[in-house]
Amino acid sequence: MSKMMKAVILTEAGGPDKLEVREVAMPEPMAGEVRVRVHSAALNRRDYFMALGRYPGLKLPSIIGSDGAGVVDAVGAGIDASLVGCEVVVYPAREWGADPAFPAGTFRVLGMPDPGTLAEAICVPATDIAAKPAHLDFNQAAALPLAGLTSWRAVVTMGGIRPDMNVLVTGAGSGTSSFAILWAARHGAKVWATSSTEDKLAKARGIGAIGGGNYRDPECYAKLRKESGGGFDLIIDSAGGDGLNSVLDTLRMGGRYVFYGATLGNAKSGPEMAKLFFKQARIQGTTMGSPAEFAAMIDFVASRRLVPLVHQVYPLAEIRTAVGLMEKFAQTGKIVLKLA
Repeated sequence: MSKMMKAVILTEAGGPDKLEVREVAMPEPMAGEVRVRVHSAALNRRDYFMALGRYPGLKLPSIIGSDGAGVVDAVGAGIDASLVGCEVVVYPAREWGADPAFPAGTFRVLGMPDPGTLAEAICVPATDIAAKPAHLDFNQAAALPLAGLTSWRAVVTMGGIRPDMNVLVTGAGSGTSSFAILWAARHGAKVWATSSTEDKLAKARGIGAIGGGNYRDPECYAKLRKESGGGFDLIIDSAGGDGLNSVLDTLRMGGRYVFYGATLGNAKSGPEMAKLFFKQARIQGTTMGSPAEFAAMIDFVASRRLVPLVHQVYPLAEIRTAVGLMEKFAQTGKIVLKLA
């Protein structure tokens, strides 16, 4: 009889109430793989959208979850057995491909269709793990993968972050924007943030922002442009929406606008093209990141002893409550599930 484990299964779309904790067969590592006993796993907005049925290419049933940290407890053929017992963080995707500029056609994120991290164990290629930074506990380490990597690529790879930059990060409070603030500030840049609440702006200041504004204020971006001394060299945006042109107005000459999401949807009117080409502005879309970027991010966290912002830790049995928290954008930082 095969060993069993607990896992969070999404059997049908319809909201967080459709998520179930079930007993399923524990996977065995194939050649080239390791099995990680997951101690902690973190949520992403992707998990919420999947539960609602608003994620493209939905294939159910599926074990959800893209972020995980734990201990290697078994290895497949061809893998050094000395890895057993190592504390690791899991790369949150599969098959980026050979080109660092963009992912291959077979690229996919963990948690559908591949089994995800919200399970007591997961098997992954041995190349898809990184040593857990020793100063982090498993809850903190589990917060890193998808959101940390997405913002690392946005800020470092695509944004070309430098110490002399003024940086604006929109939508402070989400896991990804919190990491963007952290990465930019720890690279020596001056960082401002926007949010809809003073509490989230205060927490943004706590991880490195030197100023910010409430984006519900019609004069928010004009004020930030003045406060920053003329605008921003780099904007990291996840919102889009009708405020896009106001955001773009804050770009300095030669500035970069990097976006990785559109939580407010598409703008009703397009960008003002003349302003952009006279500014020599760059507009860059991005998402996720390569294994090499993942390794660089983990090394940066370890060397600087950085600590991810964790909003709250839930037991696995409270998965519906944890996912539901994202419905109202109530969190600041990452929501984590404890499995061991």
